[in-house]
Amino acid sequence: PLIGRLMFELPEEMGLIAVAVRQTQGKGRGGNVWLSPKGCALSTLHISIPLHSNLGQRIPFIQHLVSLAVVEAVTSIPGYEDIELRVKWPNDIYYSDLMKIGGVLVNSTLLETTFHILIGFGFNVNNSNPTICINDLIAKFNREEGTELEPLSADCLIARTVTVLERLIEVFQEKGPNGVLPQYYKYWVHSGQRVRLRGEDGPLAWIVGIDDCGYLQVHQEGQGVESVHPDGNSFDMLRNLIVPK
Repeated sequence: PLIGRLMFELPEEMGLIAVAVRQTQGKGRGGNVWLSPKGCALSTLHISIPLHSNLGQRIPFIQHLVSLAVVEAVTSIPGYEDIELRVKWPNDIYYSDLMKIGGVLVNSTLLETTFHILIGFGFNVNNSNPTICINDLIAKFNREEGTELEPLSADCLIARTVTVLERLIEVFQEKGPNGVLPQYYKYWVHSGQRVRLRGEDGPLAWIVGIDDCGYLQVHQEGQGVESVHPDGNSFDMLRNLIVPK
């Protein structure tokens, strides 16, 4: 794509973002096709991360920071704190623990001592189909709580997401994972969930959290804690399994 070529041509201090109204050839994890109708917030953002930095040594954390930034783009607005947005490991944004509302895809290229990161993120803002959108959740909240919160625009939420992400990266670079994990756990859907490892008849385990590299940690009784890598496993919430991809 054009942004992938431009990112090596621009001065390091210059930011680069591409915003789309619709997407017909979007890509998801594992080669999945990502079709996005009008009403979605769709962006590809370029950032540079030094290799010898807290985040440069833990690149998988970027997808978690972006997912958190999307959620906090909404919940950091006064009055919108209780809109039911959550993060699902490793790269999804959810309505409660019920329905996917968006996702994140990260590609990285190491050039000398700098990671050039392309972050694609998209989430439903004003499109009720094919699932549900943020403005549906706001309308639901207004009905249930008697409030009059205004619907939000895709452009506004893209801008807020980038602003929140910049702050999260700064905190991570200064303090490491522990600087952001309390915020992440506040919104994630997996606390105390039980899963089975490697198949429906596999051993039972409990989700513990995220390790120092951003991988999922599970505790298997009698076996201790082990990490599950997102590039080799997919957490299938509907079947409550961790399954090989």
